[in-house]
Amino acid sequence: MFALVDCNNFYVSCERAFQPSLEGRPVVVLSNNDGCLISRSAEAKALGLKMGEPYFKVKALLQQHDVRVFSSNYALYGDMSARVVHYLSSVAPEVEVYSIDECFLDLHGMEAYHGPLAELAQTWKREIKRRTHIPVCIGIAPTKTLAKLANRLAKKLPGLEGVLHLDSDERRQWALAQTPVEDVWGIGSQYAQKLWAQGIGTAAQLAAQSEGWARKQLGGVVGARLVRELQGTSCQQLAPSEDGSLARKSIAYTRTFGEPLTEFMDVLTAVAHFTSRAAEKLRQQGSAANVLTVFISKGRYTAEPPPYTRSAVFTLPLATNDTTELLRHARAALKRLWEPGGVYKKAGVLLDGLEPAGQQQLLLFEPNEQAERRATLMAELDKVNQRFGKGAVRFATAVPGVRGLAPWAGQHQFQTLAYTTCWEDILCIRA
Repeated sequence: MFALVDCNNFYVSCERAFQPSLEGRPVVVLSNNDGCLISRSAEAKALGLKMGEPYFKVKALLQQHDVRVFSSNYALYGDMSARVVHYLSSVAPEVEVYSIDECFLDLHGMEAYHGPLAELAQTWKREIKRRTHIPVCIGIAPTKTLAKLANRLAKKLPGLEGVLHLDSDERRQWALAQTPVEDVWGIGSQYAQKLWAQGIGTAAQLAAQSEGWARKQLGGVVGARLVRELQGTSCQQLAPSEDGSLARKSIAYTRTFGEPLTEFMDVLTAVAHFTSRAAEKLRQQGSAANVLTVFISKGRYTAEPPPYTRSAVFTLPLATNDTTELLRHARAALKRLWEPGGVYKKAGVLLDGLEPAGQQQLLLFEPNEQAERRATLMAELDKVNQRFGKGAVRFATAVPGVRGLAPWAGQHQFQTLAYTTCWEDILCIRA
């Protein structure tokens, strides 16, 4: 058996955890740069607010209904997610962190020792709420696809109290019949339209198809596995989790600027900052990158002609996680892309072709001692920044100009404090 634990309206729930007065009130959280709605409370959804709607378009409606608005606070959300995962890792033998608010659990063999899994899931649900104040729903089923489906129903149907266990063929068939085909994990909008055109509108009708039909209509072996999972045959096991055992295949750091930039040095500062942060993530998971990609984007709604986005890809002579080396290549990439007079709205850095650090092929003419000294320097830099805060020590290229302000920094005028990760922001209780 597998379980999917999903935090309800996660970003909103994190804000409510430290502001209980928000319970029962409509609340929304905005994306980077305060652009779009990316998390909504149930009360906000009831007002007709849609996921991804631009903030400026619904600003009047938000004010009309006294909706509380928050900027994204990823330091807080990431730490709260880690607390939920830490608890789940202590009660389940295997955990796969699927996203910041979702975890798959492997429950094989647990029923013999802990009793009915639905009752066990209710215990986990209550304990997560007590420890973190984050409400969750849990779906349990023989396959990961069915667990995802069960979780969706547990969230939608109030009589289930947030937990659904598909422990029999009858319950599985009932759940499949309740689920529109477009809500099946792995069915995108194009496949959904194709299936509806063929008279397949529910997950039950999709599960009734043959494996051969699925191979032909749903992308070969991937479609066949999806149908088999809906039929109750497990074809996917847990992937290693991001608790230190999962190395990402690529690392990206991209941002939309808070204001349009026209000066090369301003964009270079942004790209250098993005490169530095991506390099930190690279070292945290013990990897080195073989490929560096830098892109910059102009505003689409200006008089400038396309292409709006240009990118440069550098294959590095040696796989590295050294910030100095990555900055050198990032600067060269930006020079290649730069067009004087352009108005730029976004930039990003992608590190790809990752391999374990310390195992890469060395250069013929570079002394090994030099590489060791640079690795030691990066390790000490990370220690200082971990102790005194991110950005305590930075490379000069990533430091803003004389104003000390980052012109590329996104807007976050509604951002709350980092209650759990910054000493200055920890809540103080005076009795």
